[in-house]
Amino acid sequence: MLGFEHKIAAITGGGLGIGRATAKAFAMAGAKVAVLDISLTDAEETVKQIAKDGGEAIALTADVSQETQVNKIFQDIELTWGRLDVLVNNAGIYRQGDVISTSLDDWNMVMAVNLTGAFLCSREAVRLMLKNNSGVIINVASEAGLVGIKGQTAYNVSKSALIGLTRSMAVDHAPNLRVNCVCPGTTETLLVEKALSKSSDPLTLRRELESSRPMERLGKPEEIASAILFLASDDIKYCTGAVLSVDGGYTSK
Repeated sequence: MLGFEHKIAAITGGGLGIGRATAKAFAMAGAKVAVLDISLTDAEETVKQIAKDGGEAIALTADVSQETQVNKIFQDIELTWGRLDVLVNNAGIYRQGDVISTSLDDWNMVMAVNLTGAFLCSREAVRLMLKNNSGVIINVASEAGLVGIKGQTAYNVSKSALIGLTRSMAVDHAPNLRVNCVCPGTTETLLVEKALSKSSDPLTLRRELESSRPMERLGKPEEIASAILFLASDDIKYCTGAVLSVDGGYTSK
């Protein structure tokens, strides 16, 4: 069924990639969507695409690592619609480097956005959701949170910790709230394209990424969005604390 009529959903990092695909998927399923992004231009483009398809959405801008900005956007959501039913913590950044080559600034920035950002947004979302004793939070982690991937220590650790945050919140806020996690494999997004472009041989690296997974291809943003939508739906209301891999079989090897 996956019906989200009369539901309010907030998507962080909703301006591009998996976030945009997720925002559009919730809107198509009937939800009113708050598209949150550090780039107002990208958020507004997502809203424009949703409106073109007949959906309802608003664009909000914030750096999710900044407490005051996060608090403001959730106040705006409550003022606009009076409630929040679904939060998708999708905002994230990527930095390359092992434990030696990763600078402290890069480490702190990755943790601030990928982990602290999810914590801050979840805290405000839970406060709103508890007013109605109902709600769902979906954290977008990564296959990198389940296995060690070479040369991206900060990113790996941030996504592993996000899985831990998922399980902690699931236990703390059951039975009224549900918290689940999706772990995408390498997906065709701008973030991935930027990472590939920094390689000395982007085409070869892309082929290596594709061949490293049993399905022999990268994921599509819409496929990850479908998994997020499913875990947030009432069709699977008994599910909380779950970690769903959508990675073309990468972590099954």
